[in-house]
Amino acid sequence: MAGPKDSKKAGKPGKSDTQVVKKGDVIKVEYEGSLKDGTVFDCSANHNNQPLEFEVGSGKIIRGFDNAVLGMKKGEEKTIRLVPAEAYGDPNPALIQKLPRAHLPKEPEPKAGMMLIATLPNGQQIPARITAVAAAEVTLDLNHPLAGKTIVFKIKVVDILSKEK
Repeated sequence: MAGPKDSKKAGKPGKSDTQVVKKGDVIKVEYEGSLKDGTVFDCSANHNNQPLEFEVGSGKIIRGFDNAVLGMKKGEEKTIRLVPAEAYGDPNPALIQKLPRAHLPKEPEPKAGMMLIATLPNGQQIPARITAVAAAEVTLDLNHPLAGKTIVFKIKVVDILSKEK
């Protein structure tokens, strides 16, 4: 008669204990991202407590985070510090643009620091921060809000789903 002990033999014992993250794996991670001063800007808890799932090496997340998970094991945790070149890059002065106020809605009144969504000619929408307001125009910063910042991530690999070939 087969008991619970026999049913365990059907799986691959110890796989999750020795499997390490490699390029092409789909993984799930819990994370917390913060600035050098400790201000948290994002975490998996803010996304219905669901871990972030992505394919390692696919270019869908920032390079430094992608590289940091390589070689980690399920359950492993680490803290990484990323300089701008490994994260969102340095601010690009070409992404500071002036826009006639007439192109903005009448309400709410634009104010420096206000965020809005800019639609690019290809239809892509990106966040833009108003940096200055004048009578005839506003100045928009289209750089990523974290451009130029050194950021810190606490990462925990919660699952490794190897890509089946």
